[in-house]
Amino acid sequence: MNAPLSTAALQAMRRSVDEALNVQTVAQVLARRALQAYYQPIVELKTGKVMGHESLIRGPLDSPLHFPDALFEAARSEELTLRLEQACIVEGLRSWASRAQDKRLFVNLSAQTLVAMVDQFSLSGMMQSLQDLGIAPSALVIEITEHDRVTDMSRLIQVGSELHAMGMRFALDDFGDGRSSLRLWAEFLPEYVKIDKYFVRNVHNEAVKVQTLRGLMRLAETFGTSLIAEGIETEAELQIVRDLGIDFGQGYFLGRPSPVPAMTVLNAAAETFTNVKIAVLPELTRAAGSDFTVQRLSVHVPPFGSDATNEDIAQAFNNDPTLRSIALVDDGKPIGLLNRQSFVDRYAKPYFREVYGRKPCLVFANTTPLLLDKFTGLEALTAVLTSSDQRYLNEGFIVTEGGRYFGLGTGEQLVRVVTEVRMEAARHANPLTFLPGNIPISEHIDRLLASGGEFVACYCDLNDFKPYNDHYGYWRGDEMIRLVARTLASHCDPRRDFIGHVGGDDFVVLFQSDDWMDRCEAIVAMFNEKALSLFDEEALQRGGIDAEDRHGVMRFFDFTTLSIGAVPVRPGVFSRAEEVASAAARAKHKAKAQRVGVAIESADSDLSRW
Repeated sequence: MNAPLSTAALQAMRRSVDEALNVQTVAQVLARRALQAYYQPIVELKTGKVMGHESLIRGPLDSPLHFPDALFEAARSEELTLRLEQACIVEGLRSWASRAQDKRLFVNLSAQTLVAMVDQFSLSGMMQSLQDLGIAPSALVIEITEHDRVTDMSRLIQVGSELHAMGMRFALDDFGDGRSSLRLWAEFLPEYVKIDKYFVRNVHNEAVKVQTLRGLMRLAETFGTSLIAEGIETEAELQIVRDLGIDFGQGYFLGRPSPVPAMTVLNAAAETFTNVKIAVLPELTRAAGSDFTVQRLSVHVPPFGSDATNEDIAQAFNNDPTLRSIALVDDGKPIGLLNRQSFVDRYAKPYFREVYGRKPCLVFANTTPLLLDKFTGLEALTAVLTSSDQRYLNEGFIVTEGGRYFGLGTGEQLVRVVTEVRMEAARHANPLTFLPGNIPISEHIDRLLASGGEFVACYCDLNDFKPYNDHYGYWRGDEMIRLVARTLASHCDPRRDFIGHVGGDDFVVLFQSDDWMDRCEAIVAMFNEKALSLFDEEALQRGGIDAEDRHGVMRFFDFTTLSIGAVPVRPGVFSRAEEVASAAARAKHKAKAQRVGVAIESADSDLSRW
């Protein structure tokens, strides 16, 4: 048991608590010098080493002003914000001076306070204060906080340039929290930008945040800035921001604020840094071409009124050989469409010009043309392509805006664009299973190769799927493919194992799980069992189905089963994603040829081929 506290010690503790409880204002905190600096480590994510600490402030323990939010809120109400910020930086520097001098110290200051301190103490006075504390200016990083908007940008940039010249560095705090300014980043050009914790929280499950971080990384590269991800609180969050290539990180999972600066990360974080396995990034699933509208296909062609004659239309087509169609409008609203080819064919007939030349052209127009609002999206356009009325393929269609004429589009444009968008989408995500497609698969293989760790590339394919698809139809065939996707997902660790859908019945799994062989065998066994439910009773009784083979010969086929070819990949064996994919494809062919569930191909045997 611990020894009981002495009477004197108990009295001292009571006095300390009483004093804290009696501190009700910021003025009292400042008068009693009751602030205490805490330090939270900032970590280099590539190595796991502590590169510096952020100085955080606390008020008296057990007082209502202990935490900084309450402290600064009270300071604003007492109009003591400037004095409080100055006191915070003085305390942070004072406590730091005798500690981690080989690290960098990040201190928080608003732009207003920074300028005011330079004006009040002068640059030489601030440098002398640092020298008296034994702190080199190059060890100090000033975090510009934007609780209030920067009102005098030019003065801040001037002060920053002067302090830069003396060796100080700058950081922009909480970028992305709604107060931070891209303009301040671009004009002030700080050495560091701290990403607000909102974009880090649960990033392993939110693809939009991953894409946002990638966007910020591109900005940082443009401005020559290092990023610091704030709010890292879990292993999964650390893995994602580390694997994305963000420079530094800060958060409770790495180290908590403490009066004594920590020189190493917490044990759980240290284990994560020693693990070379990479995180599986969440994929952004969205409708293909979700940003596409028919407005992009529209060409503005001056329309004609309903009183236009056939001679007027003939003259217009003759003057512009590129003109495919002409719209007829009445008070701005489309009432008909004249196609060039059909009109010219009719106009060229004997006596047509003499009989109909001066008569209204509306008689020969399509008065029920295809009308598409300019905001019509890709899904609606796909429905148009599959509709029974295909006249628009030849004559085109009219684009409207709020029911009024806007422009014209051609059927060829429509078919081409919808096809291109669908093909591009299939490269990123398969529309049947919503699993990542070829491009994300290749990107993940490249990340695995770059990590220097071991992984297993598996190529999964169905045996006798074509006969099944021919016998039961594509609808049941799609169900079979979706069954493969569900089975793979149910046996893979989403944190370590990546599943991709190449197309058709071909899938790729990139395992980092150590028990990958057990998982593969379980996948094959479960799929082969569940696939039986997709056959009818007659097939179940016969043990298979009759269908044409690839030569058009009718013969008997066994039940559809799954084969997996696996290639264990060690560091240095492959250098490109396509090499890994080719080796996995050969392993798949081996599994199918031998009619086995899982076939393993040694990567070493392929070295002579590259």
